[in-house]
Amino acid sequence: MAILEMKVPSPGESISEVEIAQWLVADGDYVEKDQAIAEVDSDKATLELPAEQSGVISLKAQEGDTVKVGQVVCLIDTSAAKPAGSAPAKAVASPPAAAPAPKKEEAVVPNPNPVASYAAGTPSPAAAKLMEENKVNSARIIATGKDGRITKNDVMNALSAGFDATASAGWGGTRETRREKMSMLRRKIAERLVAVKSETAMLTTFNEIDMKPVMDLRSKYKDAFSKHHEVNLGFMSFFTKAVTEALKLYPAVNGQIDGNEMIFHDYADVGIAVSSPKGLMVPILRNAEQMSLAEIEREIKRLAVKARDGKITPEDMTGGTFTITNGGVFGSMLSTPIINPPQSAILGMHNIVERPVAVNGQVEIRPIMYVALSYDHRIIDGKESVGFLVKVKEMLEHPERMLFGAKDPAQILLGL
Repeated sequence: MAILEMKVPSPGESISEVEIAQWLVADGDYVEKDQAIAEVDSDKATLELPAEQSGVISLKAQEGDTVKVGQVVCLIDTSAAKPAGSAPAKAVASPPAAAPAPKKEEAVVPNPNPVASYAAGTPSPAAAKLMEENKVNSARIIATGKDGRITKNDVMNALSAGFDATASAGWGGTRETRREKMSMLRRKIAERLVAVKSETAMLTTFNEIDMKPVMDLRSKYKDAFSKHHEVNLGFMSFFTKAVTEALKLYPAVNGQIDGNEMIFHDYADVGIAVSSPKGLMVPILRNAEQMSLAEIEREIKRLAVKARDGKITPEDMTGGTFTITNGGVFGSMLSTPIINPPQSAILGMHNIVERPVAVNGQVEIRPIMYVALSYDHRIIDGKESVGFLVKVKEMLEHPERMLFGAKDPAQILLGL
């Protein structure tokens, strides 16, 4: 018998422990090499733990356990033979070929009497995860796995069938409550947010931006841009470019406090807040000041996909100098974003709404976005914060200024 000890790898510098968020396999399962067997939470990200070898797994830690980096969390018997007729790793969730397949009508049409004909079996770890994410009651699922076990494929069949929302778990008609342990990542976020409120002199300044020039430019060139660069042209690249130009003029907004010293950066590592299944994450665009609009869009897309798929790493989210967050995608009209420490400022974008504004003495309807800059008053003065936000506004209302370093082209021509 050859036993392999699976130890927790280091997710990144300064991380000494992680939490077992979820086992994706059960004790005694046969696992393939590189198959994801667990999700682990650190205080910076959620990562998958892949099997180092193929074999039968024996779990040595429970979900929710906090374990040290380097600690053994499971054993793999690499001498164990692969069970006959087992599916490949990528298709483990599918029912065995020998098992009688349910009729097509039964797999996709909900039964009006679910309690009588739907087995309430024990779900596999992968099935349980899918059921919790979609709030599916086990009583609504036909179990086709061994000994009446619910497989991931069973859950997917139930979801594709559709069913009465009143049969879903968790809402309406009861007085029940439930408790869930906060993940290590969520606990760390909570600690950092509370620390920001108590340890910084945070203020917020606001402005409004007429988005018509950027929207007109985007409408005119978005198809050509997408065809040429193979990436869509969004608003975030314009904001990122405007921010990097404004940071050049107001370096304190790009700085941070370290004890009794102020640190100023000659580069802009811009964090872009993105929503993920594990919560809000802030991956970093390194040297964003040197990127073109297309490069910014590509990098945002790459990082957003990693966050969505749970593959974001601590290195992807470490070392930013400034952050942009866009509450507008959720419909927010106005907010006061909280600084992402140890940074000293964060820009909040919001939704675009047509509003009446005065243009050259006439009332016109324009697409307006409210923007908010939260900043640490210990390092950034009011004049700098307001000036920074005004520059961002000017460049978005005159996009050509992004090409000339926040100056009017006429000023360049005249050497001003």
